[in-house]
Amino acid sequence: MKVMRRIALKAALVLPLSLAVLAGGVELAGAQSAKGASGLPLPRFVSLKSKRVNLRVGPSTDYATSWMYTKAGLPVEIIQEYDNWRRIRDADGTEGWVNHALLSGERTAIAAPWMRGKGEAVYVNMRRDPLPSSSVIAKLEPGVVFRVKECTGDWCHVDAGGTEGWVAQSEVWGAYPGEAFK
Repeated sequence: MKVMRRIALKAALVLPLSLAVLAGGVELAGAQSAKGASGLPLPRFVSLKSKRVNLRVGPSTDYATSWMYTKAGLPVEIIQEYDNWRRIRDADGTEGWVNHALLSGERTAIAAPWMRGKGEAVYVNMRRDPLPSSSVIAKLEPGVVFRVKECTGDWCHVDAGGTEGWVAQSEVWGAYPGEAFK
């Protein structure tokens, strides 16, 4: 009998929360504010810590997995927080919930994912210095993931597989326009 009551109580608590989350019409514990439950700003970019990360439809392991990421270091954007769960968005616009322990504060980015599959050879230029006239030291295919060391608001200093250089900030997904950080 006690087991049945716990299940019924859990269903009574989880169902309204899941409907609110799926509808997107209810804020969860300070979500959608300038700061999340963690005290950190929302939205913000982070990366996946693990090479296996389940994306869930709600903020609990009780919710179904809608997607599984299989690449550590992939940049994602935290757009909402609830307890130890973070609602994230990836470069393709897919959204869902991930436990905060599976995320890292290390900044990574993706080279112009919106240019993938255009049919012609399109590249993002990595330059020696943060200037449009600086020499090109590498050409990155759209969709390449790299580590971001800093951004100036116009340029990002990146490391792509051991090659370091500067990429125009407008050609990366993983740093906001005008965002500067070290």
